[in-house]
Amino acid sequence: MKIVTLISFFLFASWSFSQPPQGYYDPAAGLYGPALQQALHDIIDDHTVLNYDFLYTAFESTDKKPNGKVWDMYSDIPGGIPPYEFTFGSDECGSYNSEGDCYNREHSWPRSWFNDMAPMDSDLFHLYPTDGYVNNKRSNHPYGKVGSASWTSDNGCKLGDCITAGYSGTVFEPIDTYKGDLARTYFYMATRYYKEDQSWPGSPMTNGSQLKSWAITMLLQWHQDDPVSQKEIDRNNAAYGFQNNRNPFIDHPEYAPDIWGPNAGYQLSQNVPILEAYPNPCAHYCCINTPGTSTEQIQELLVYSFDGMEYDVKFDVEADKATIFTSTLPQGIYFVRIKMKGSSSSYFSKIIRH
Repeated sequence: MKIVTLISFFLFASWSFSQPPQGYYDPAAGLYGPALQQALHDIIDDHTVLNYDFLYTAFESTDKKPNGKVWDMYSDIPGGIPPYEFTFGSDECGSYNSEGDCYNREHSWPRSWFNDMAPMDSDLFHLYPTDGYVNNKRSNHPYGKVGSASWTSDNGCKLGDCITAGYSGTVFEPIDTYKGDLARTYFYMATRYYKEDQSWPGSPMTNGSQLKSWAITMLLQWHQDDPVSQKEIDRNNAAYGFQNNRNPFIDHPEYAPDIWGPNAGYQLSQNVPILEAYPNPCAHYCCINTPGTSTEQIQELLVYSFDGMEYDVKFDVEADKATIFTSTLPQGIYFVRIKMKGSSSSYFSKIIRH
């Protein structure tokens, strides 16, 4: 009993205060596109591989609700009363016949997509405790937007034909609150196993470890619409304590559009000037350094999301900076394009509205 208690204490100590060490992401600074993905892969590669049986224990640190119950994204109702909740340990699956019977270890990136191989099989960053019955319904179907649902879970997850452009097969759609969580999970998998997927059979959503274009478009939108939550931050810190690597797309949400967004290659392919923005992330306003400019010199200032949607915002320009008023912007990641009069050049910046 003393040994178990001491081990539990040290495990707790290892994750509860786990933050990325200073300079953790320095090798990724200033990179875009495949170069950034490679740099992030090298940072989070060679993680401590967990025993698959240990995952149930790890979930007690990574996926515990404030009330101590299992945080199951397939049954939780944020801000409401869930139809049922699971207790760690006593409600682990076994057998099940319906929702609420038990929870198990779901591979959100299905095992068949990577040939049931290690270390993917026990990588905590894509494994979650979920209702066994719902997990079975989801099976190895990709995530997507459901049109007409053939089945709906008690909390609103859906199974049915996909209406996301680019794919028309059967998909599983989680509730909106957790779509961003799962998008960032998939960005992690595509990056952690970048160029390590030679024997992966892939899926309707993936080529090996890399996401197909229709999935990239959808997941970037989910990433934008459902920003990083405290739940994800806490889980990232806890998982880091076990595996000694992190999900970069939780720590730096901007990395996703920097790799897969439509403007990911600007700095590499066109060598365009990237202007400093501050405070960043921002809430009510963001300033961008524009040395030597004035209101008369700026032809246009555009703010748009990485899926190409333009937003109308107010801004002021002084001698050396542009102040953009961001209160009306939804939470998310935005690009700023500043075009000067009498010049074919444009300047770019990136801001995060939180």
